[in-house]
Amino acid sequence: MPAGSLALVLHAHLPFVRHPEHEHFLEEDWLFEAITETYIPLLRMMQRLVNDGVLFKLTLSLTPTLCAMLQDELLRDRYVQHVDLLLDLADRERKRNRNHPKLRELAEFYFDMFSKTRRFFVDEWKGDLLAAFRQLRETGALEIIASAATHGLLPLIQQQSREAARAQVLIGRDVYVDLFDVDPTGFWLPECAYAPGLETILQEANIRWFILDAHGLLFGNPRPRRAIYAPCYTPPGPAAFARDRDSSRQVWSAQEGYPGDPAYREFYRDAGFDLPLEHLGPIARGSRKFSGVKYHRITGR
Repeated sequence: MPAGSLALVLHAHLPFVRHPEHEHFLEEDWLFEAITETYIPLLRMMQRLVNDGVLFKLTLSLTPTLCAMLQDELLRDRYVQHVDLLLDLADRERKRNRNHPKLRELAEFYFDMFSKTRRFFVDEWKGDLLAAFRQLRETGALEIIASAATHGLLPLIQQQSREAARAQVLIGRDVYVDLFDVDPTGFWLPECAYAPGLETILQEANIRWFILDAHGLLFGNPRPRRAIYAPCYTPPGPAAFARDRDSSRQVWSAQEGYPGDPAYREFYRDAGFDLPLEHLGPIARGSRKFSGVKYHRITGR
């Protein structure tokens, strides 16, 4: 069998949410959950690999809306408050479960995780996670690519207004340049959605390659000789890389991937809904919500 190359390309995006007129706004928890459960664990893992001298290559797209939230001082301050509430909950759980060794062990796990998360965010990076991503990019291990300004569905936008689609790409490119002081080489099409004509806009933005969904190549005319297993160069120049469907199912599918594997935590069994409201403390703010403290593994579908 001929040797091939595996490209690990991750996509990080959240819609912009910022409500200074409210002391607490539920949708901001989406950002806080992603920082705690995804962005900081990913950064810490990559830093460990670099420090241990382990050679790796990873590509990550960071959308302009996500970057704007990660830079925002109000949201940074609110995230620290959020982690402090998580620590309070984990400490309450340590005490509540002191006579239940298994649950106490899990509560200790969460207290340790939230403590390390806070130290990483506050002490190591002063709340600036983009600086951490930037440093990893400078090591050569992490490649960061661009995406559209507001993660708009470009084929639909282009159908209504080509100039609007052009603005999505060019503003996304400009935001990247402002953040990283270099032009992006790659571009993640929002929702991996492609339509003919977008490659010309990408070429105008000096994008060398982009990610699209598998059927964007499989149903192409002419159909690429190697299907999704090699990049396809478009007439204007940018190369199209299609997402591998089997690998994607490992991430998304509860039937074939890890979302259905009992080695992982059950997302929907959360202490925020399992515990009596009075046990949750100030993180609940008087109502049910996901806390991130989960005691159960996936047991079925």
